[in-house]
Amino acid sequence: MRSRSPRTRWCSPVRRSAAPEAESRGAAGRSLARVSTPSPSSECNPLLALLAEGLVGSTSGIRLSKVSLAFRNQQVLQDVSWEVKKGERVGLVGVNGAGKTTQLQIIMGNITPDAGELARAKNNMKIAYLKQEFDVVPTRTVREEFQSVFREANKANVRLAQIEELLQDEEVQQDMDRMGALLDELDKEQRKLETLDSSLMDSKIDKMMPELGFRPDDNEKLVASYSGGWQMRMMLGKLLLQEPDLLLLDEPTNHIDLETIEWLEGYLKEQEIPMVIVSHDREFLDQLCTKIVETERGVSTTYQGNYTAYLRQKSERTAQQLSAYQKQQKEINKLRDMVRKLSGGAQSGRAAQAEKQIQRMQDEGLIEKPFEFKSRRFLFPVTEDRCGQEVVEVQNLTHGYPGRGNLFEDVSFVIQRGERVAIMGPNGAGKSTMLRLVRGVEKPTSGVARFGPHNIVPNFFEQNQAEALDMDLTVIETLVRAAPDAPLNEIKGLLGQMMFSGTGMEKKVSVLSGGEKARLAMAKFMLTPATLLILDEPTNHLDIPTKEMLESALKNFDGAVIAVSHDRYFLRQIATRVLTVEGGEIEDFEGDYEYFLEKDDEAAEKEVQRAKARKEVEKSNIKAKSKMSKAEKAMLKKQKAREFNK
Repeated sequence: MRSRSPRTRWCSPVRRSAAPEAESRGAAGRSLARVSTPSPSSECNPLLALLAEGLVGSTSGIRLSKVSLAFRNQQVLQDVSWEVKKGERVGLVGVNGAGKTTQLQIIMGNITPDAGELARAKNNMKIAYLKQEFDVVPTRTVREEFQSVFREANKANVRLAQIEELLQDEEVQQDMDRMGALLDELDKEQRKLETLDSSLMDSKIDKMMPELGFRPDDNEKLVASYSGGWQMRMMLGKLLLQEPDLLLLDEPTNHIDLETIEWLEGYLKEQEIPMVIVSHDREFLDQLCTKIVETERGVSTTYQGNYTAYLRQKSERTAQQLSAYQKQQKEINKLRDMVRKLSGGAQSGRAAQAEKQIQRMQDEGLIEKPFEFKSRRFLFPVTEDRCGQEVVEVQNLTHGYPGRGNLFEDVSFVIQRGERVAIMGPNGAGKSTMLRLVRGVEKPTSGVARFGPHNIVPNFFEQNQAEALDMDLTVIETLVRAAPDAPLNEIKGLLGQMMFSGTGMEKKVSVLSGGEKARLAMAKFMLTPATLLILDEPTNHLDIPTKEMLESALKNFDGAVIAVSHDRYFLRQIATRVLTVEGGEIEDFEGDYEYFLEKDDEAAEKEVQRAKARKEVEKSNIKAKSKMSKAEKAMLKKQKAREFNK
């Protein structure tokens, strides 16, 4: 291959199709992205982005250098530089609106930045993108869904079948000209199939399906009969069947159960393909990532290791920068004090020397005070009277649906004031059904599910809470109507904590991104006085700072909490008791999430494996660091220095 500079110009300008700050626009699920590319060959396979030529300093991956982008006079990105290579899994982190999904769109060529460079390891790089909306056809069989990625091969096969049928027609056989044309077309389609390597299509699918957990008898089952977690496996398989050079994943764990998340972690770890992951699932980032890239106020910073390592390193860097800043400010104040005291007197020469020293420090670039993201704190409003000790009672409960059998059989438990109960189990096990039974939305087949006898004031947060918002109201009108007795300053303060600025409070709900709607729905929930909080997957679409605020508020809540969630990090923070739902039974673990891991044999074994995997990630990072080239070490050193002078 002809040698080139590591940095290349951007590919041909591509129409900017969406607002960069719309980080989480879209509803539940995820899909294969149909991306536009400069190459006309993308029409043959819309799932893969064939990017313009370019090289990075390795045989795989991409590198962004000093990328900047403004949208509607707002600087979204201003100094973004990072890279991903074979075997690396990069986690992009930052608050909603920081520009994470925008960076994915830039990599695919869907958005053209204002400045900066993107280098690619090879010509016609294939980029696969797993995004948040579903893109499967429910009426297809599983086999047909996998075959759909070989679109051109499928078209050729269909046309071959049509030609072969026509060649059997007596009228056609009498028309030699038409016969000749059909035979020519038959030859053309057969040669096309050879070019597309269609003979390997079925063998690739046969190899991929068991890796994804599918059995041979799943081939002819309809896609519609599978849960969202299994449909996600189909979509991931469709991407990997095309052997992409880079895999981008945008919130892949939303709306799938814990079992599927753990499968996904294990499966992705076995892939060598470079990956870029946007996720607010802190445990997922901990398990998978070998590198974290944080985007803060438009500037990116790279941290080696997983999410926990990133938190540790960031804390250390911030402390070092603050110490250096304070030391420099002390020196500057000392010099300025000297100038003030000695100017105009016999020692004016020393004053002039001090002024020059200050000027020299300014010319070299003063150390900035490190940016500290204000921790958001909120307390749920309380009712005038406390609730009684017994908050929820379930006795001898049996419930199910026609044709599906019973979800629960003779189940009993009591939830008391002060408990924060996590309800866990696979999708379809009946977690949300149990919440509906407790709320009285559904009546059990037999037995009892009810609130306690004294002052139980429930407040519910459901999975589709954001979808239930009134699109015609503004942000602040939504909260004023939800809590008419709440002081306006308190409402504005909560919106500020949820990252809605003065002008943002006047936005119509209809124009908000998915992440903004989720934060607004959470704010509406948090303003309602209650003695019992019932939350169904509350962390979907919430960014990490908002999750942390919710965790803190729940831990300080005086009543009882019931939460259904697949977010392990969230459950570690809030749960004081765990109920697992599976196979018609509920198992009660009267301790926190760590206690559940200790007592549940299967969960304990998985936790041992996850801990082992985390150590392997740390070891690989140490090993990778020791094998860095001089150029890479110089780049890392330069980046650390920039932390003190940016």
